[in-house]
Amino acid sequence: MVEIKVDVGKCTGCETCVDTCPVGVYEMKDGKSVAVNVEDCLVCRACEMQCPEGAIQVIE
Repeated sequence: MVEIKVDVGKCTGCETCVDTCPVGVYEMKDGKSVAVNVEDCLVCRACEMQCPEGAIQVIE
């Protein structure tokens, strides 16, 4: 099972993770990224690598 942690303190709401994720795991809520479809995560780590603030952590 995959766990996705978004550090809302670091998240600037740039939507990079929303645009990067190939399966639509992320949505924006109140200007911050939220992982809403974690069960669809492919563990490709594209979101983790592309986040300019380092706010996302994908844990297997």
